[in-house]
Amino acid sequence: MSSQNCSFQLSSGQNLLNIEVMRNQSELFRQECKRLILETENVCKRMQDDNKKRLEQHIRDIKFLTKELELKLEGISLEIDVLTALQSRVVKALEACKEPLRITTVCLEERGKRFPSERLHDAVDRELLNERELFERVISLLQHVVEQITEQIRLNRSAKYYLEKDLKEKSEAQRIDDTCTLMTAHSSSNHLKLKNSSSVLHSLAVTPEQWENISIKNITKAEQQKTNSLTLRTLVESILDKTAVDMQKQFEATTTAFQMNVQEIKNAKSQMEDQLAKIQSEYASQQKISEDLQVAITENESFLSLAQTRLDLRCQRPAKEQSHDRARSQLLAEVQQLTTHISKLREAVAQSEEEQRALVRCQLELQENSELKASSLYIDEVICTQHRKPIVIHKF
Repeated sequence: MSSQNCSFQLSSGQNLLNIEVMRNQSELFRQECKRLILETENVCKRMQDDNKKRLEQHIRDIKFLTKELELKLEGISLEIDVLTALQSRVVKALEACKEPLRITTVCLEERGKRFPSERLHDAVDRELLNERELFERVISLLQHVVEQITEQIRLNRSAKYYLEKDLKEKSEAQRIDDTCTLMTAHSSSNHLKLKNSSSVLHSLAVTPEQWENISIKNITKAEQQKTNSLTLRTLVESILDKTAVDMQKQFEATTTAFQMNVQEIKNAKSQMEDQLAKIQSEYASQQKISEDLQVAITENESFLSLAQTRLDLRCQRPAKEQSHDRARSQLLAEVQQLTTHISKLREAVAQSEEEQRALVRCQLELQENSELKASSLYIDEVICTQHRKPIVIHKF
């Protein structure tokens, strides 16, 4: 009985010892678990803090680049608007040149219709030819300028497209990163998880330098195109100013040549009309003197007939009365003088008739030349001058 009790006591003591060992081991394990939990919690918190800091830094980088991109986008958008307005001005200037060119061509054609004697290669023709050549050269230049502006607008829009695309992607990336910074371990389960995200990231991943260089490249491209655009605008403004000055100068030179030529034609026509009036007056006077000569001839012939009759009658006197007296001598001298006068008067009549014919020819020539001048004056003063308008290069 005593040996059994002793044996029971030893067995119970061994069990208690084992239980104590197990309890101690369990307690140690619990402590180890607490340490592991705490360590894991600290590591996760540290990693979460690090990730949040990196995300916030990346968001700041995105915002910085976004600001730069927005500034460049605003600048290139404004430049596109300004360049488009300039293109409209150049197109209007181009259209404004076509009508003066047409009028200049019409003037040359109309002046080519003048009578051959008036169809001289004068100062007006030279200025008109210079004007046509200048207008054609300006039109060709402005057409080339329009093409250059169109191409620059295309390049500006291309730069704008890539800026907008980059901004859109930056906005999306910032939105996602903002979401990531707000996410917690408890809220992450509410967000959709990407499938095969590791393979996608692996195939599309870029280095931070490459990521930044993409935006820098877009910014640099926009800056370059804006610089090119500004240079082009300065050049176009200079071209518009110079062409406006050149065209206005040539227009004024041609207008001056027209005015001088019109005045010369008017002066010549006026002189011809004055001469015509004098010729007509002289012709009338010549007709009057011719009539007077005829009257004088008639009178002198009457006197000659009288003297001749007297001589004939005196020849019928008795023979002893046929003396060569002073009366006979006087009659003979009178007949001779009258015959001479009549001859001179007839010569004067013939000369007067010749003068009248010459005056008629001169009158016809003056009338014809006056009509030619009137035709030339109508072409230069009415058809050409009145249809010519001041050159205006539009600047809107």
